[in-house]
Amino acid sequence: VQLQASGGGLVQAGGSLRLSCAASRSDFTINFMAWYRQVPGKQRELVASTTVSGFTNYADSVKGRFTISRGNAENTVSLQMGSLKPEDTAVYYCAARTSMNILYWGQGTLVTVSS
Repeated sequence: VQLQASGGGLVQAGGSLRLSCAASRSDFTINFMAWYRQVPGKQRELVASTTVSGFTNYADSVKGRFTISRGNAENTVSLQMGSLKPEDTAVYYCAARTSMNILYWGQGTLVTVSS
């Protein structure tokens, strides 16, 4: 499975950005898609996730500001980010897990929030 992420960029604090991710065709069901982020020197952290059944989960730091959603096209996911803060600056990675319990990663997209 290959994941293609897009939508990163530079935005001022308080602004919004939308990240999108599309997974290539998979022989197995993709039952979990998520966004992670990482800053230099820190571990990659889960930002938001969604399952095929519609369950969503958010990091406490983004609750109420970010929304993850699966797209109309199969195996696509978006992350709508609002009220962005400088501490949201990171490389954001799209991830997808198949029914074989294998987690795949996208290439990462940089989000920079200026104060």
